[in-house]
Amino acid sequence: MKKILFIVSEDWYFVSHRLHLATAAINDGYEVALLSRISQHQELISSLGVKVINWPLERGSFSPLLEFKAIYCIVDVIRNFKPDLIHAVAMKPVFYTALSSIFLNTGGRIFAFGGLGFIFRSHKITARVLRLFFIPLFRLLLRDDNIRLIIQNKDDRKLLEGCRVIDRGRIRLIRGAGVNAKFFFPKYVLHSATPLIILPARMLWDKGVEDFVICAQYCKKKKINVKFALIGDPDPHNPECIPESQLKKWVRQGAVEWWGKQDDMLSVYHKADIVCFPSYHEGLPKALLEAASCGLPIVSYDVSGCREVVQDTVNGFLVPFKNRDALFIAILKLLEDSKLRGTMGRKGREMILKNFTQEKIAAETITLWNELLK
Repeated sequence: MKKILFIVSEDWYFVSHRLHLATAAINDGYEVALLSRISQHQELISSLGVKVINWPLERGSFSPLLEFKAIYCIVDVIRNFKPDLIHAVAMKPVFYTALSSIFLNTGGRIFAFGGLGFIFRSHKITARVLRLFFIPLFRLLLRDDNIRLIIQNKDDRKLLEGCRVIDRGRIRLIRGAGVNAKFFFPKYVLHSATPLIILPARMLWDKGVEDFVICAQYCKKKKINVKFALIGDPDPHNPECIPESQLKKWVRQGAVEWWGKQDDMLSVYHKADIVCFPSYHEGLPKALLEAASCGLPIVSYDVSGCREVVQDTVNGFLVPFKNRDALFIAILKLLEDSKLRGTMGRKGREMILKNFTQEKIAAETITLWNELLK
């Protein structure tokens, strides 16, 4: 029996984005293990037949000792589990797994990036300095022919090819984690007299939360009959985290509601009429896949990741980056035309069924696994 080891920072992320891959692997005859920081989902993951191993990883840590322990844990798990294939997800797990592989005779390795993020995309001096170090190091770590990179959108693929961190032939475009289209289904019914616009995301500055709030304030000032709601919690380990005090201040100003993290997102999507997602950069946002699967029209900035899901004037509107006036105008177009909302929502659902189901993404990923396991 072939063995696959998933290496993911957080167990909640594994459940949300990769659990369907693990179950597909088990159904395909693989033995599956997960190395992750376990906080809340061990029982669920184990019940599906996945061997769960806790990873002593601290998000936001700069302690050399803690980081060494995290790397050593990978080495120890690989030695004991002896996987035929390793599937690591996101920057830190990918980097640490690549480092660990130097000391081991490992088999195939899949390194999946959700998005290239700060080091590769930021124009800040810190990021530019880090690139001078990390890009040559990645070239060294990724030179093995048994390594494949999974990229979620065409822009990130073009950026990596430009950096020449790996041969083009070993980069694969697999668009996101997919969505359970049977669970996230449309509810084509009339909503309340007051339309609801939501932003489902972590409460981070670079998710465009302030842009969303400003559009809500525009609508309030113009006395437009609409409700805006932020769906999600702050992420204190992220440098872009919005303080809870700021979120409460916006709520007090009366233009927007803050619902926090919601466990039943299907109900939230069924209450909503429009999703506004003005993120500054993405890999391929799962929230937009869920929203489109539920038949909701989407307004977002024309940025990497978002343009993979939103086709302008087809299932929503793509507006110029950080152009809040254009964002507001696009929202108004949808508010004023319920028929357009319905048409765009149906187009989005069709797009999901054609390109973004979990079954399709799992099949593409398993094909890549088999390529390395030949």
